[in-house]
Amino acid sequence: MSIQEEIIAALGVKPAIAAEAEVRQRADFLKAYILESGTRGLLIAISGSVESVVAAGLCKRATDELSTEQGKEYITLGVFQPYGEQEDIGHTYEAAEAFGLKYTVETNIGDAVDEIALETEYALKAIGQHRHMTHQGKGEIKAGARMVFQHALALENNLLVAGTGHASEAITGSCTKWEGGAAYIEPLRSLNHRQIRELASYLGVPDGIITAAKAADQGAGQTDEAKRGITEEAISDYLEGKKVEPAAAELLESFYRKGSHKRSAIPGI
Repeated sequence: MSIQEEIIAALGVKPAIAAEAEVRQRADFLKAYILESGTRGLLIAISGSVESVVAAGLCKRATDELSTEQGKEYITLGVFQPYGEQEDIGHTYEAAEAFGLKYTVETNIGDAVDEIALETEYALKAIGQHRHMTHQGKGEIKAGARMVFQHALALENNLLVAGTGHASEAITGSCTKWEGGAAYIEPLRSLNHRQIRELASYLGVPDGIITAAKAADQGAGQTDEAKRGITEEAISDYLEGKKVEPAAAELLESFYRKGSHKRSAIPGI
């Protein structure tokens, strides 16, 4: 078995999908998990990215169906979490409207992140490092702050936090471990980015969201593709078992090895 085949098997990616069947399977998965957990629904953070919007659509479908089948209300709470002014914030509200989300809330993380960053810089100064935080370090604070808000809201409302992690993210290690990786359930885990866009089209996600380049939160004006040095199409090709340029394959396999700790349980002894 080649390294590519091992990675595909580990991440569970199919070479091709049928969008209708995938939506059905994933909505049923969410419904079963909600019932087993005894919670009253799901919380999903909607960033404006296509994966967050597709996850929101699946969550909404699952809770709507459960409400009808069980004779009581199950909810999907959509959470918008900009840092100050967010360029694509309109996409998040557009997505919520497209799916008819009844319950939404905005928790702007700007003030919280800036305060934590300031305290971190005081701590750096105390150990002799007179400098500002790096973009990457502040990006970690943003990710953590978002998840803190999500879990607090979920706890107060007896909801499960749904994550947006997927196979294209898993192979590149581009997630923050305790942001998306801290969710209770991941309905997109075995899909690559191309397949997520297929589900988006089936679910009726607006075209502007489907085709938008995802921005890297840690660098202003920078896309995820530019940050990683490889296109989403090449990543999807690799995960579907297709032949890609040797340099692209080598880069992805390097990312996969380096990000292994993000896919694993916390080690202990």
